[in-house]
Amino acid sequence: MLALPIAPAAAQALTPIATEPAMPISEILLVASTPGKQDLPPAQPSTPPSEATPERAPANPAVRAYPRQADGHGIKLGGYNLSRWAEDWRLMRDPKKRDDMLDRLKYLPFDDKGALYLTLSGEARMRVDYYSNPGLVDSEYRVEDKLRLVVGADLHAGPLRVYGELAHGGLAGHNYGTPTAKFRDDLFTQQLFAELGGAVGPAMLGVRYGRQEFTDGPAALISQKDNNTIRTVEQGVRGWAQLADVRIDAFDFEHVTLGMQGLNDDISDRATRFSGVTAGIVLRNDKTRKLFVDPFIWRERNDRQRWGSVTAREIRHYYGARLWGSYDALTIDWTIARQDGDFNGRDISAWNAFLAQTWLLDAKGIAPKVGVHFDYGSGAGSYGTGTLHTGRAITAGTVGYSYQSALSPTNLLQVSPNLTLSPARTIDVTIEIQRNWRASDTDAVYRGAGTAYAGTQRATGSHIGDTLHLQGTWKITPRLSFVTRWEYLAAGEVLEQAGFTDSLFIGSWLNFRF
Repeated sequence: MLALPIAPAAAQALTPIATEPAMPISEILLVASTPGKQDLPPAQPSTPPSEATPERAPANPAVRAYPRQADGHGIKLGGYNLSRWAEDWRLMRDPKKRDDMLDRLKYLPFDDKGALYLTLSGEARMRVDYYSNPGLVDSEYRVEDKLRLVVGADLHAGPLRVYGELAHGGLAGHNYGTPTAKFRDDLFTQQLFAELGGAVGPAMLGVRYGRQEFTDGPAALISQKDNNTIRTVEQGVRGWAQLADVRIDAFDFEHVTLGMQGLNDDISDRATRFSGVTAGIVLRNDKTRKLFVDPFIWRERNDRQRWGSVTAREIRHYYGARLWGSYDALTIDWTIARQDGDFNGRDISAWNAFLAQTWLLDAKGIAPKVGVHFDYGSGAGSYGTGTLHTGRAITAGTVGYSYQSALSPTNLLQVSPNLTLSPARTIDVTIEIQRNWRASDTDAVYRGAGTAYAGTQRATGSHIGDTLHLQGTWKITPRLSFVTRWEYLAAGEVLEQAGFTDSLFIGSWLNFRF
């Protein structure tokens, strides 16, 4: 992931150490929420032009758009968007705004009026990960050398746009076992969709069809898993309607199954279906206080879900709401979600709660920020009969719990206090201590992929283990960043009884985007 530092004028980041599942709200709130507002906070010098001004001003100036940072169409990370199609580079129509040849590639017009234009983008990430005991098993160390290459093109023709991305994932190293497609794929159509949208009366309406990233929901449940080399995407249709203070987003997807040989083996998986509605309401939106609530109702079908020793069809419903944003020096991200449904004729009754908050102690100097996040995922019933109480995320990444994908928000109760310091304007350093317990002593401990650690369902006690996280990020230039992460997971009584052990993880990567 492109993990970037925080502007001194902004508030603090949410759960700073967890760069994938927790969105750094202090960064995404840098951009003005309504086109035409003049009280923009100053952008940091390293901010690319796309982020320094309001984006996507509607064709009809009388339309006041839903706040850009909360519309569910991409996560801002203090510069380039994680979903590159969420960027707006029309500023580059002015030659005076361009600094180099790459700036020119952001706006390539085909007509004098600029209604037809092309934006090109790209990413190169070189990463090395070290594991002392892969999979928490006492064994030879592992080294993974990972390479991500992505090129994208965004064609705009008035209200119509077509967006596409090709990606390559490479994997080498030592003792890395059998590669999976999320880390190695010669060539992958990461995204390819057509979109029609624009102002209709007081509303902004749009519809999109094709292969696309989807992050419109709590990051602990929905993510494109940027920690992987090849990111998670969906295939299907998505539509939205936005007024000034209310929005609604509906979708119907199938998950995309990855292959490893090229373009022909990455397919829409008909054994899965993910559909639902996410809404948004603006509670507060001024210079220092920005609060939003996003209720959601989702349904997922998976014909190959596994719990215990049984693999069968599962239909799971999610009902919940996310309250997030900033209030002066406080940043919050709170989600409560109820899950029900059916697994192989058994009822489902489960819960998730994700509560993260961070407080900016002082905006000057090293800008210290203290925070804590509490996460809960219910468990019980996976290895028995009757009601299944095990909670499950849909496509969420898990680096908020473990950089080596050792844990997931299934049958988990964890608390993680953290401290972030910014010794320079382009550098952040975070330390976090995480304690982990089972929510149910009768259920297993689950890895990041959602699979159980063998034998943990028979262990006694509740303490899974403790983890120390250290992270440093350096925004070298607007396009280039360096991230290093260090994690030591000390196995607790539950893992030890099942034969698992401690593990050290060290990961570093250099990320370039244009």
